[in-house]
Amino acid sequence: MSAVRAVTRYRLFWPAAVLAVLLVANLAFTPDFFALHLRGGHLYGSLIDILHFGAPLILVALGMTLVIATGGIDLSVGSTVAISGALACLHISGSDDPGSLGTVLTALGYALGAAVVLGLVNGVLVARAGVQPIIATLILMVAGRGVAQLITDGQIITVTSDPFKLIGGGYWLSMPFAILLSGAIALLTALLTRSTALGLLLESVGGNPVASRLVGIRAMRLVGLVYVFSALCAAVAGLMVSSNVSAADGNNAGLWIELDAVLAVVLGGTSLNGGRFSIGGTVLGALIIQTLSTTVYTVGIPPETTLVFKAFVVITVCLIQSPAFRAKFAARAARSRHTSRSHTQAPAVPEVGE
Repeated sequence: MSAVRAVTRYRLFWPAAVLAVLLVANLAFTPDFFALHLRGGHLYGSLIDILHFGAPLILVALGMTLVIATGGIDLSVGSTVAISGALACLHISGSDDPGSLGTVLTALGYALGAAVVLGLVNGVLVARAGVQPIIATLILMVAGRGVAQLITDGQIITVTSDPFKLIGGGYWLSMPFAILLSGAIALLTALLTRSTALGLLLESVGGNPVASRLVGIRAMRLVGLVYVFSALCAAVAGLMVSSNVSAADGNNAGLWIELDAVLAVVLGGTSLNGGRFSIGGTVLGALIIQTLSTTVYTVGIPPETTLVFKAFVVITVCLIQSPAFRAKFAARAARSRHTSRSHTQAPAVPEVGE
């Protein structure tokens, strides 16, 4: 029992267990759910699809994790997704040679450069001006969506460019390039935050910002940097989304992805109060969200009830992961067992006159 209890207390146990249950449950509706096929040198299968379509969410959730670790939140990532895709597609569609590598690299430079500016705006408002993170990023969430529509002139910009298509819809080493790119960024983020002092500094700023400043940590600079990193992650996700469909939609690209990102971070075990965070847990949380979306379509749940179904599952998972809830549930079960044993073992009361 002690070994089982130790395993269940491990931070990544519950997200991994929930993901495993969701994946296995799909076997009831898709018997070859775990099958992988190699066609034309490319890997196909349901698992590949989950990783592929979940790659943008993983990236956005990674940036959100570091922001939440400092005690903030970034609601502007969806707008950043739309702006980055719009800028890249606008440049490619207006160039003389949309298929040239130089054109695509320039488009990527515009998108990532704009993301740095947007991240700096959020960072300055939060760290320097003292605006509440939810308000500061809400401003850009609303205004950024309008900026994306101004860039696209309210239209969907379509492009035809093989180098650009590689980012979100191409393959490399038999795998979708988006999976490899998101995996590399996640691995790099984990190494930087766990193999260096950066992770401890972020946790100290999120846990107690006043004390961290008093001991010499440049808290405002760190806060600004995490908002820039979040914007860059969102920009890469936007490039993936627009590349996958070869188009930029300023109205719908990245719509509500910030909510899925927050859910992924919470499902991964990171507290919204700031402090300790888990990169691995966030990746698992993002995969849970994507697997849940895949399961909804596989089972055939009506589209109008999809969000309700997802909300129910997310609430259930959060309760399962909550140590306080599990402790209360275990205590109530123990009391119930004790009460039943007491009733069973209670001596019979002798009748009057015996």
